[in-house]
Amino acid sequence: MIKNPPDRKTICQEDFFWKMMGANKTFIIGDIHGQLGMLENLMAKIPWRPGKDALIFLGDYVDRGPDAKGVVDYLLSLTTTYSNIHCILGNHEGMLLDYLAGINKKLYLANGGGPTLRTYQHHGTPHGTQFRDVEIPEAHLAFYNSLEHLVALDGYYLVHAGFRPGISMTMQTRTDMLWIREPFISSDYDFGKKVVFGHTPFEEPLVMKNKIGIDTGAAYGRRLCCLELPAERFYFAGV
Repeated sequence: MIKNPPDRKTICQEDFFWKMMGANKTFIIGDIHGQLGMLENLMAKIPWRPGKDALIFLGDYVDRGPDAKGVVDYLLSLTTTYSNIHCILGNHEGMLLDYLAGINKKLYLANGGGPTLRTYQHHGTPHGTQFRDVEIPEAHLAFYNSLEHLVALDGYYLVHAGFRPGISMTMQTRTDMLWIREPFISSDYDFGKKVVFGHTPFEEPLVMKNKIGIDTGAAYGRRLCCLELPAERFYFAGV
């Protein structure tokens, strides 16, 4: 069983990295997990209009899948070319940053970190001990350290894992936002906005009155999902 890492801080109002956007449409892509081919296939399917529509990624770009570096290169090409693109922090990026800092290394490797470390051989700044030739480009380190905890839209919160029911939004913790499953998944608690999240994989998107889960198992070779708002329309791509 995966255990949550120690909680490092409570997310107070002034600590939130909010993004309030006035886009015509918003496209939200779930957990990619190194599946560059799926991401490219999905991007070819969605009717996203650069400059008009927002594009938001829910985290977990790395681990388990074969090409984490390629995924981040792709995301950087988008964020440096277009505006209104936002990338949220996932627990796997959090674990990778911890690994590079010498924290919880076994936890990261037990959760699929090996494939990511293997894609980062001889590409930039050296890190690591077990994977002694792992090198992370400075642009990728900057990307991982710039990831947002939360995006707030009209009627929706976008977060990687979810929130703890019964706790005010100003007191939600970083650990819950990155790691929570229950009691969030089964709760009908009203968070004030509908929550769009990834992290917990489903065969089909989870659609409830108070939440939409869009991790459809790309990490395990199934499908990558995109949600279009405000229509709440789904798009999928495989390998």
